Amino acid sequence: MDQPREVPFHESANRPQLLMGGDRELILVSAILAAMLVFAVMKWWSILGGLVLWLIAVGVLARMAKVDPLLRHVYIRHIGYRDFYPAKSRMSAPSTTTPANWR
Repeated sequence: MDQPREVPFHESANRPQLLMGGDRELILVSAILAAMLVFAVMKWWSILGGLVLWLIAVGVLARMAKVDPLLRHVYIRHIGYRDFYPAKSRMSAPSTTTPANWR
């Protein structure tokens, strides 16, 4: 009775959803963009170009997902951050200006 209770989780419940080794949404968006290129131009070279473009995108996205499967989510969250957060001691502290060479 002194041991903590353990609940087993299936591995697929905690794994990121990947398609062809890359982020699912980005793979599908790249496939749609390649298909738009193919069907908009309707030439043999556009079919070859769309296929090459899509295969390169799948390779890059699979390599990106191998490093970090949640890299897209981290980047989107990173965009929302400001470049500089001045130090303030309290809520009513006077605002400070960003130094010209803070980096």
